[in-house]
Amino acid sequence: MNVNPTYIALLRGINVSGQKIIRIEELKKMLEYLGFENVKSYIQSGNFVFNSKISNQEKIIKLIGNKIKEMFLFDVSVILRTHNDLLKILKNNPFVTNKPPERLYVAFLSDAVDKSCGKLLIPYKSKDEEFQIAENEIYLYYADGAGRTKLSNNIIETKLGVKATTRNWNTINKLYELSHEPVNTEN
Repeated sequence: MNVNPTYIALLRGINVSGQKIIRIEELKKMLEYLGFENVKSYIQSGNFVFNSKISNQEKIIKLIGNKIKEMFLFDVSVILRTHNDLLKILKNNPFVTNKPPERLYVAFLSDAVDKSCGKLLIPYKSKDEEFQIAENEIYLYYADGAGRTKLSNNIIETKLGVKATTRNWNTINKLYELSHEPVNTEN
């Protein structure tokens, strides 16, 4: 069985608060047009799982970002992960054993950052919030929910100099499940 790699594309800031509105069905068709296979979406905020013959992740990111700009006339940050990346995230979340799952989030970063950069984020977290940097993710515990935090994507991007998009724990688990289904691509 020949299985092309499975990728998870996380699009930053689409269909949120009336901004950058794109119908998910249009994005799915766009990804299929680009040659991605077995395209699946999860909720309306830009989460896609697909297989690709392309192994260069930067090339995939540029293909998707450039096509969105061409078709919809605005820039969208694209963060790409693999099934194994999600497995590592699920296994390594330091808060999963002692915090309510509905308050757990992960900020996916476009590039790895040093753990020492965490000091730049401390002024923006509330006394009950916690975070931990792990290369190109930040594990987040929002005690009062994501809607009330000052430790937002915008702050993370500004202070760390990377692109970021955040997903809740339920979404990450669902994307892992969707990406776990191997697909036979032999003819």
